[in-house]
Amino acid sequence: MTRRSVLIGTGSALPKRAVSNAELAETVDTSDEWIVERSGIRQRYLADAQETTSSLGTAAAKAALAAAGLEGRDIDLIVLATATPDQTFPATATIVQDAIGANGGIAFDVAAVCSGFLYALGVADSMLRTGMASRALVIGSETFSRILDWEDRTTCVLFGDGAGAVVLEARETDDKTGAGILGSKLHADGAHNQLLYVDGGPSTTGEVGKVRMKGNQVFKHAVNNLADVLREVLELTETDAAAIDWVVPHQANARIIEGTARKLGLPMDRVIMTVDQHANTSAASVPLALDQAVRDGRIKPGQLVMLEAMGGGFTWGASLLRI
Repeated sequence: MTRRSVLIGTGSALPKRAVSNAELAETVDTSDEWIVERSGIRQRYLADAQETTSSLGTAAAKAALAAAGLEGRDIDLIVLATATPDQTFPATATIVQDAIGANGGIAFDVAAVCSGFLYALGVADSMLRTGMASRALVIGSETFSRILDWEDRTTCVLFGDGAGAVVLEARETDDKTGAGILGSKLHADGAHNQLLYVDGGPSTTGEVGKVRMKGNQVFKHAVNNLADVLREVLELTETDAAAIDWVVPHQANARIIEGTARKLGLPMDRVIMTVDQHANTSAASVPLALDQAVRDGRIKPGQLVMLEAMGGGFTWGASLLRI
């Protein structure tokens, strides 16, 4: 038997307002055809003034708790991934903690941009397996629209807001067939900082700043890095790619998702794709897509699911779990 972090509930939340490409084209120099051809995105959700990273994260957390049949007081660890926190400090995780009544446990944020949920999952998994906590909420929540330059059509059309969450519980499971996180790999390479970044911060400009990206270069790195890290996790867990039931990728761009699948020889009918509906929601994209696929019945208990993401930094990672 092995102590593993077992996924027992998923949840997600989106802002009230959905914005189509056609609506966006009314204020941005772009078109539906231009956006779809380059990214596969057809709409995104944008938060209003009352919708925040913590409010979306709280709604996703409550949905995941309900799916797990638990309450906030049953959680002793919250790891929240975000690049758009409510405040510089304290951590947005502590705001969610108070909102769900989980006060007194561990709560902190992780900053790894689009890979944030994979990083948060890895941290929570380590803490559960070592006995530091027994049940964890891992959340990815973003209001990325707050840091977009709405005059830069190469970036503002690609992103949206939202949140996703999972509940993990430490359990003793069978080594070969038991549920839980089977293996993860995480990486970072700060040499590529200027390819995808925000041009501000408390220590430099004293302002939040806006997203800047060199899209073509990011695309090339993304396809190669994601294919490599997926192979690493397959090797680590001694799993054949053909055994994977579903891949839940970071929903940045349909072309990146398709390119990564081709490199691994994975058919697209085993890849969860929600980028057309939600655009790139950064740290929220993987748990948001995971929750949708769990709730619509595609992802079922006993299946092998691979999660993967890459974001600014560069950071990237993947995790294999049995549901």
